[in-house]
Amino acid sequence: MTEQKRSVAIHVPVLARVEGEGALDLRIDDGDITQLRLRIFEPPRYFEKFLEGRHYSDIPDFVARICGICPVAYQVTAAQALEKLYGVELSPWARAMRRVFYCGEWIQSHSLHIHLLAAPDFFGCNSAIELAKIAPQEVRRGLRIQALGNELMDLFGARSVHPVGVRIGGFHGAPAPARVQAIREQLAAALPEAEALVRWAAGIAVPQDDQAFTSVALRHPDEYAIEHGAIGASDGLLIDAEAFDAHFAEHHEAHSTALFSHYHGQPYLVGPLARLNLNHGSLPEKVQTLLAESGIALPSRNLFHSLVARAIEILLALHEALRLLDDYRVPASPWVPVTPRAGVAIGCTEAPRGLLWHRYEMDAEGRVLNARIVPPTSQNQARIEEDLRLSLRSFGLDQSDDALRLHCEQVIRNYDPCISCATHFLRMHVKRG
Repeated sequence: MTEQKRSVAIHVPVLARVEGEGALDLRIDDGDITQLRLRIFEPPRYFEKFLEGRHYSDIPDFVARICGICPVAYQVTAAQALEKLYGVELSPWARAMRRVFYCGEWIQSHSLHIHLLAAPDFFGCNSAIELAKIAPQEVRRGLRIQALGNELMDLFGARSVHPVGVRIGGFHGAPAPARVQAIREQLAAALPEAEALVRWAAGIAVPQDDQAFTSVALRHPDEYAIEHGAIGASDGLLIDAEAFDAHFAEHHEAHSTALFSHYHGQPYLVGPLARLNLNHGSLPEKVQTLLAESGIALPSRNLFHSLVARAIEILLALHEALRLLDDYRVPASPWVPVTPRAGVAIGCTEAPRGLLWHRYEMDAEGRVLNARIVPPTSQNQARIEEDLRLSLRSFGLDQSDDALRLHCEQVIRNYDPCISCATHFLRMHVKRG
């Protein structure tokens, strides 16, 4: 028996569902996998408890701190939930600008993942710095696109990290037309770069790993679902966010401090590929044309096509932001008044990594009694483990420990999880018998 250890033991007794540490335990006996455990060590951040007793007006700024990469998703989901409870009808301007704001996050997050986290794996590189030595123009292009996404977030959030522009009922302020026009020019100039990115991503050689899985994502009859829609699944499910608990269940696994989610008792996929599988028919015509040129047939059963899915969504987000900012005008007011009331507020949007679901119990004064947040990474946990098991068998269990570890890292990074294994080398124990 050979054994390789690269791990540290972290004991976190309190469950939390954002950020954290990841490790994998893999045991192979007589040419078969006898143990495979994705272990997530998440720090006790207590965000849901922090929210208890807080006024509704505080919630957007609090939940933005959950994630430095996708704060917009948390803000918009919380605002959507509370606005629904309070009977708030956003102005057409606020609805459109919320979508633009969200597009900025998709652009920056997807570009970061493609160029800094995932692509190096497929070029035999250990980092984006190594990748930049063999593909300097592509990496520079990716960083430019990412910076544009950050600027779009800053436009409405006053800053791109933990933005503070959202309020229940709309936004705290509206950007000046001159700045919006400057952003529009940058967005238009970025379209050819985003198209080149799609072609580049589609040309990257990735494993051909065919698997059966259920895709889950928001769906909307009129547009590619981002910040609103009904929850859909590839088996035909279509429900309102309020019915989430009737079909999706979280549970605790002894080997992980992260909650695992199942759909009707089975793992499921959320994220860019799930969205593209369900909603590719809602893409703008120009984006659909480029997608057809990529040669990827949809719905795809290869999780490694997530790289192209992110590139497609970057191009979509650029088109959407340009469309919605056309003929931009400063509104009479960027927000509408809010009157709190007691009840349960539920909202759901599509964070860059997938479906994000919020639930708040509120009192009559507008203070939080109880909060529950289900992020996309916890929903993908069970699917990642299933993917690892199937993918490793296809890859070959007789491969060297180093080859197995690299393959596992590729599979996990494919999901862009909000845990440390997305940015650091995976700690893996391999035991062979």
